[in-house]
Amino acid sequence: MTAEPLPDWFMPPPGGWTADAMDDLPPGAPRMELIGGALIVPSPQTVFHSKVMFRLAHLLEETVPEGFDVLQEMTMKLGKYQRPEPDLLVYQYEANDEEHLDWTRTTHVPPEDVVLVVEIVSPESRDRDRTTKFFKYAQAGIPHYWIIEPEEHGAAIHAYELDGVREPRYVPVTVARDRLKVDTPFPLDIDVRDLLRR
Repeated sequence: MTAEPLPDWFMPPPGGWTADAMDDLPPGAPRMELIGGALIVPSPQTVFHSKVMFRLAHLLEETVPEGFDVLQEMTMKLGKYQRPEPDLLVYQYEANDEEHLDWTRTTHVPPEDVVLVVEIVSPESRDRDRTTKFFKYAQAGIPHYWIIEPEEHGAAIHAYELDGVREPRYVPVTVARDRLKVDTPFPLDIDVRDLLRR
């Protein structure tokens, strides 16, 4: 049995893959993100990942105040060779700007508009979510980062916020297994157990 040849579009363009070059991928290409100039194809989602993402997106949609919006699996350009795709992000826009994004053509959100990114950990994404993205999101100045980990009896939300006193870095806020209550970036009260209830 021989392996199928890689499609032509998979070959890096001259100078390597860049955040801008991601917009030139053909419509049939799988979802990918760019980390350090390398294309990352996500593994198939687990039920844990799918349920948590769907339910948390719904909860955030119901909670965010005017001038904020929630997106699933939307990329951000963090630099020439960085275009990660968080599982969820919340961004801010001018409340009177009804055309804050051209919904039919926009393929990324500017990081300066993003107030919260959420990554739901999978076995293959664990290192990227805990270390690589942890550093890159902080360097981009994104104020809040949640990492959601599967545990034996449910989910745990590890909430971090940016410490701007020194070089940008995240500091822990809380680990929530039952209820997550925070005041920033806006008041939130989430029953973590509901993310996985049948």
